[in-house]
Amino acid sequence: MVETRGTLPKSLWPGVKAWWGADYEMYPEVCRSVYETRNSTMAFEEDVQITLMAAARVKSEGGSTTYDNIGQGYTTRYTHVAYSNGFIVTREQFADNQYPKVAKARTKALSKSHRVTKETVAANILNRATSGSYLGADGVSLLSTAHPEKVGTFANRTAVAADLSESALEDLLILIMTATDSVGDPIQLKAKKLIIPPQLAFVATRILSSVQQSGTANNDVNAIKEMGLLQEKPIMWQYLTDPDAYFIQTDAPEGMIHYQREAREITREGDFDTDNLKVKSYERYSFGYTDPRCIYGSPGA
Repeated sequence: MVETRGTLPKSLWPGVKAWWGADYEMYPEVCRSVYETRNSTMAFEEDVQITLMAAARVKSEGGSTTYDNIGQGYTTRYTHVAYSNGFIVTREQFADNQYPKVAKARTKALSKSHRVTKETVAANILNRATSGSYLGADGVSLLSTAHPEKVGTFANRTAVAADLSESALEDLLILIMTATDSVGDPIQLKAKKLIIPPQLAFVATRILSSVQQSGTANNDVNAIKEMGLLQEKPIMWQYLTDPDAYFIQTDAPEGMIHYQREAREITREGDFDTDNLKVKSYERYSFGYTDPRCIYGSPGA
């Protein structure tokens, strides 16, 4: 895909009033608001779960103490992937082009390419949250009604999938408020923010901003707002592919993680034989999650 003078023939002489198509504004990077970014110096990183002890048991007079132990649970591996793109321009095209804007459009398009890739890779963790082809360290999908643990299981989605509504959000928030650890004991897990596709932006705003119950004639308070749940503004993510799916991110300590192995770099080099100019961009990173308690959600009905 070498760019020659025939690729952009109109750029070889004056007279073009405007070049358009490369100046669209892009949405802010959402992945930075969803993931915690960490630096890495390894080919991959691993997070290992510690399983806890069960609650203390009654000791009868003269009887023996019951002993328990902590242990090693699931291991999550983040394998960094390299992403690269570039362009080649002939010496003649580079020299004869009459429009600085055309030259700038190349590097701008290259930056856009990497940004779209990064947002897509990050969003795909949620896009595949219910897929049996993409399993977490515990052997089930990110959203599951039966995440296996040392003692029993836990759910981060409701048994019956439901479209976004006040009652559906309340059901997910109840799951969060009754969350348990690896041995089934209650933990204080807090809901942080709602993550939605553009198609659910209006519904989410009505639900979370209403003073009274949304969509009814009742004078009951909006319990979600009154209790101070989901205080952060909803995040609308254009890279979510399911128009019905929605997610609640929690404050689980080891949740959505982005490892940056190598920051994006742009290199330029001229080819000795052809005099072509080669420009390429390179970056290496990984996205994933460690504790599935970081996300609760539903694919919609």
